[in-house]
Amino acid sequence: MSYKAFYTYRLSCKTNCKRLDDMTYKINSFYEEHNHTLVEEGDYQFLSAARNLSVVQEDFIQNLSKLNIGPVQAFNIMRTHYGGFEEVGATAVDCKNLKRDINAYIGKHDAEMVVSRLMDKKRYLPDFSCEYLNDDKGELRGLFWADEEMKHNYMQFGDVIAFDSTFRSNKYDMVFVPFTGIDNHHKNVTFGAALLASEIAESYNWLLSAFKKCYGREPRVVVTDQDPAMKKAIREVFTTSRHRLCMWHIMKKVAEKVGPTLKKDKSFKQRICDIIWTDAIQPEDFEEKWKEIMSDFHLTGNKWLSDMYAIRNDWIPAYYRHENMSGLMRTTSRSESENCFFGQFRSSSHTLVEFISHFETAIESQRYKHRKNDHDTRNTTPDWVTDLNFEREANEIYTRNIFNDLQHELLLGVTESHSMNIEQVGEFIKFSIKDLDVEGSVLREVLFREDDMEIKCSCGRWTRDAVPRKTVTSVKENAEANQTVDGVNKVVREIMIGTEYIVDKLSKDMEKLALYRDKVKGDIAQLDEIFGSSQPIQKKDRIATLLGFKQPDKDTVQAPVGIRTKGCGFKKRIKSTFEQVSTKQPRKQRTCGICGSHEHDKRKCDKKPEAS
Repeated sequence: MSYKAFYTYRLSCKTNCKRLDDMTYKINSFYEEHNHTLVEEGDYQFLSAARNLSVVQEDFIQNLSKLNIGPVQAFNIMRTHYGGFEEVGATAVDCKNLKRDINAYIGKHDAEMVVSRLMDKKRYLPDFSCEYLNDDKGELRGLFWADEEMKHNYMQFGDVIAFDSTFRSNKYDMVFVPFTGIDNHHKNVTFGAALLASEIAESYNWLLSAFKKCYGREPRVVVTDQDPAMKKAIREVFTTSRHRLCMWHIMKKVAEKVGPTLKKDKSFKQRICDIIWTDAIQPEDFEEKWKEIMSDFHLTGNKWLSDMYAIRNDWIPAYYRHENMSGLMRTTSRSESENCFFGQFRSSSHTLVEFISHFETAIESQRYKHRKNDHDTRNTTPDWVTDLNFEREANEIYTRNIFNDLQHELLLGVTESHSMNIEQVGEFIKFSIKDLDVEGSVLREVLFREDDMEIKCSCGRWTRDAVPRKTVTSVKENAEANQTVDGVNKVVREIMIGTEYIVDKLSKDMEKLALYRDKVKGDIAQLDEIFGSSQPIQKKDRIATLLGFKQPDKDTVQAPVGIRTKGCGFKKRIKSTFEQVSTKQPRKQRTCGICGSHEHDKRKCDKKPEAS
């Protein structure tokens, strides 16, 4: 039996008993009809008096829910950790009831609680931004937020961003829109996030205006899919940014548009990919080779290909050769990856309060990985592939992930490239480089100015795919303190960690471990004597502490109702074949046209008139 069950006293129970000074009890009256047989010790766990979740257990269940682990799974984890069902002091139903009580506490206040929480952060936390939009009914139509570290990341890595809407992130069908970039470890980094009630141009227009207000500047390049509402909003709000369409979304349609024959033609696929996916050719070369392919494969009359050629400036890499950092993203795959990452922490049944809590958990995970990458860069040494000094110098400049990519390029530069000519051109030294691994390759030009170490290359990859240095002063080394963590919970965690440390140290000495156990039992008994008759914390206050959200007195922001977005679906359960057959209307039984009987038709009816 658990300590919790064994040492539970009900000193406030109205048994008409009085405890005397010598720790004995005096019975003043006895009513037999109020009595019941005592249960066995092993069955005590099933009594309602023994089933009660502790503060630590409630906090444990709530923390697991942020990882999309439900109450029943949380109960199974606890009973495994504690060593049995009877040691938990509660049942799976009690864990589910906690979830029920939390949802009841949130109730109709969902949108108001979230907006109030984020606006309080904007008011009290440095550099936190939040904007929201209501309709005439007071229903939430848009919500955008970004914290201080997101803003620092944007100022360092925000040259190229991608954003895409994802569905089924909350119970109201509001679409989730994270803004994604690439950090100095070549990993995804989140610049901000939003919830929208619709995907029309006006909604995206408001969102991008809030984004621009938050950061004070526009990105160089914005990568999205071919959504017309996004395209219109970007053109109206981001007036200095280049809007780049996702190449993958366009290229996946090629097989469908060219027909079944060309779809299987390896020569066509090779030639079209060679000019579309490369950034090593000039726009004029692309146009010339495109026309050759259209002519050779009789596609000059294909309307869809003609339309894609007309907007070639928006998606073909050759037209982004001179756009700094544009080589970092060509598709929305980063957004798709980001949506998948956040999908681990969200559910279509979540309230907005739960969604925000789970989002914060996901961001914490992302920042932890960034700090881990920083640590690996500072404290590990790569395997060298050459004896050249500039390989060591590159390791001092770039992060480990970037250096690994650069190291491959260095090796190719040493083994597969050769400087054919060196000459002075004004202030620059010009190197003519030939790729020995590619037959018939053209000479590439590299210009180097020694005074300020400026480098220019004809392929443009130095500036297109450039990445930040190893040290980024604006990105914090330490995670900012969680301003909403309750002081009591912090102390509880410190006690739990300390207890775990003590048990770990004593686990090899059974005698000392038993002495520590006896000391804990004594402390529990002493505490029950002192606090046994104290009033329990009100359920409403417990839930407020768990969530970190206060229940408002008045709702000025209402949760949206009846949202219909592109990905919300019909919310109809798919019925099995058996269920469809069983609910199908029964076939109408045939009756006799003369007498109305169900046992025969009019051809065999006895009342059928005889033929004259």
